Amino acid sequence: VLSFIIFICYIASLVTSFFMAPLLEFLLALFLFFAYAVKLNEKFKGLYWPLSDFLRCVTAAIIYFAISIAAVSRYSDGASKAAGVFGFIATIVFAIDFYITFNDLVTFLKQGSSDSPEERKSE
Repeated sequence: VLSFIIFICYIASLVTSFFMAPLLEFLLALFLFFAYAVKLNEKFKGLYWPLSDFLRCVTAAIIYFAISIAAVSRYSDGASKAAGVFGFIATIVFAIDFYITFNDLVTFLKQGSSDSPEERKSE
């Protein structure tokens, strides 16, 4: 929802060149939401879904932070300032999601590394 709001703000502002990043992020989030809703993550076991969510959060946080700084510092219209402020909020939200997903990845990797020696012992 936040990505869609930022997209609308960039469309209404003078900074129309930045509207593509929130649009792509919104569509990617919508795809992942749809994928989890129809349980594609259970059908495609070869793809580690939290890793794709982790990479999406990292890139989104970096991109939103960069375009928010540019929008707030270079442009003076209200829509650009609003998009920049919402972009900073989105950066914080994606950083929190990044932290939560990172902890899930660490737990998974620790679990995977502890299973390997047991499998070797049984063989």
